[in-house]
Amino acid sequence: MIPELGHYALILALAIALVQSVVPLVGARSGDAVLMDVGTKAAFAQFLLVAFSFGCLTYSYVVSDFSVQTTFENSHTMMPMIYKVTSLWGNHEGSMLLWVLILTVFGALVAAFSSNVPASLKATVLAVQSWIAGLFYLFILITSNPFARLDPAPIQGRDLNPILQDFGLAIHPPLLYIGYVGFSISFSFAVAALIEGRIDAAWARWVRPWVLLAWIFLTLGIAMGSYWAYYTLGWGGWWYWDPVENASFMPWLAGTALLHSALVMEKREALKVWTILLAILTFSLSLIGTFIVRSGVLTSVHAFASDPARGVFILFILVLLIGGALSLYSLRASSLKQGGLFAPISREGALVLNNLLLSTACATVFVGTLYPIALEALTGAKISVGAPFFNATFAPLFVPLLLAMPFGPLLAWKRGDLKGATQRLTFAFVAAVIGFVVAFAIAGQPVVALLAIGLAAYVIVGASAEFLERTALFRGPLGVSLNRAKGLPRSTWGTMFAHLGLGVTLLGIVCESAWGVEKIGAFRPGDDIPVAGYELKFEGISMRAGPNYQEQVGTLEVFLGGRSIAVMEPSKRAFAARGMGSTQSALLSRGVTQLYVALGDSNPDGTTTIRAYYKPLVLLIWIGGLVMAFGGALSLSDRRLRVGSPKLAKNRAAAQTG
Repeated sequence: MIPELGHYALILALAIALVQSVVPLVGARSGDAVLMDVGTKAAFAQFLLVAFSFGCLTYSYVVSDFSVQTTFENSHTMMPMIYKVTSLWGNHEGSMLLWVLILTVFGALVAAFSSNVPASLKATVLAVQSWIAGLFYLFILITSNPFARLDPAPIQGRDLNPILQDFGLAIHPPLLYIGYVGFSISFSFAVAALIEGRIDAAWARWVRPWVLLAWIFLTLGIAMGSYWAYYTLGWGGWWYWDPVENASFMPWLAGTALLHSALVMEKREALKVWTILLAILTFSLSLIGTFIVRSGVLTSVHAFASDPARGVFILFILVLLIGGALSLYSLRASSLKQGGLFAPISREGALVLNNLLLSTACATVFVGTLYPIALEALTGAKISVGAPFFNATFAPLFVPLLLAMPFGPLLAWKRGDLKGATQRLTFAFVAAVIGFVVAFAIAGQPVVALLAIGLAAYVIVGASAEFLERTALFRGPLGVSLNRAKGLPRSTWGTMFAHLGLGVTLLGIVCESAWGVEKIGAFRPGDDIPVAGYELKFEGISMRAGPNYQEQVGTLEVFLGGRSIAVMEPSKRAFAARGMGSTQSALLSRGVTQLYVALGDSNPDGTTTIRAYYKPLVLLIWIGGLVMAFGGALSLSDRRLRVGSPKLAKNRAAAQTG
């Protein structure tokens, strides 16, 4: 009965979405406040219905109701409770229900927290948001019903894919989906603005918090996914340029460009046409990522769907939403007035350069990801575009972006002083030289890595340049500097931390990639495994039982300088119900450096294959991601971003009505 209630709630949500997609638009065109308010009430109703539906499916997993097909295929009575719950989004049907739940959450948030948005624009935004929701309700109900029943009900479930039975899965997909779906708000605002014909600095102020919120969660989702793959898959890597990894990275690049472009539009009413296009393209890339994962065109750890009908349906959604939005854009973009002019050397100019490099980098990832898929679909030929292509095309674009990044906050709006900004960055250039010299003294080579260390030091120290400039730190009394620091807008702090975090991530990437040590071999109990100054003594294999698996555990005692410092226990798990296994790597953190050990196969001669890695400063990769997200959260908490609208827009509106 409960699954049926969840199913009916989803159908009712579709009916309300159809109402919300039309009635508020009619109200906005006619100026009828009552009809426009239908959008707000319908958004709340959709959220409540989808939340109820999601709760019904969650209940089926918690109580192991195997009459529900998705529960049977992805759960097991012996699974720990946390994995019973998270297995809900460890499959195609449940993850799509989570997708639309987050979509309705954002719709309800817009309805609740957009009191400063004109009623007609708000109604149009909610209507566009409902177009998206309605299409995905249809997709779920027609091709991916999570409440489909089995009769008779099986006694036991098939268990969840073993590699997904990990705490990382509990938080990675929701974080990623909040980022993906969050960009739907900027998309809806862009389409609504094109329909309304209202695109100004106030629009940018209203949109920017939603873009920032989505960017924060997408940053966290990508970082968590990278770390989850790093320690779960047993291969020792943190990024593989997998098409599904790229599917989340592309919206992040476009969303980062959108954040900076919206800032120019807010401050100078410039880049209107470009900002609207970016808002459309960023969510479009999120939809394309959904297509890549859900269509069955890929075989991947991340890919769930294999039914061609689902791929065709999602392709239909892409054509409607992306094609419709771009068609509307092509019709209305020529009528948009260009904003204020600015010199090439200015803060606007730096942000335009930022957009150019980020967009080009995104385009290279897009081509490298989609070209093999398109080629195979059209000709049947299979080619592989891997890390060498992406490294060769992406890095040359990102290096100048990193070089230019500290300059932006130091340049004035409209016309900047490049010489003055360079002088204020002297200490950042000194830090780059020191970083290079220190790295050379420690490692000596390769030269490219030493230069990259210098670049990372430049970015990290340069991120604080605006803070030092505005607080006059080290140039006056400490008390005065502290008072100035307290008075700085949170967005200034946020920018500093976001840029600093990128430098920290770069430092981790360079050190791990250039100076990591790998040791792979077949070892007997009692053998020593030397890795970067550490001695790992292999003590043998033992068996251990888990709640729904049998585990083969390797024990290695770690010595440094002849002293035992830890015991590491990598393992291989066998899940009988699923007939599959998983690798559990053992990690030993020493500061931000890690020893990484993964257990391989047992060999007929009594040896066991073991992979051991030394990964210097590897944790900085994900710490940098957290720092970036923290910077975004600080900016989001800036009251100026949430209250009121730009004075320029207010004054202009007053002049028009006066």
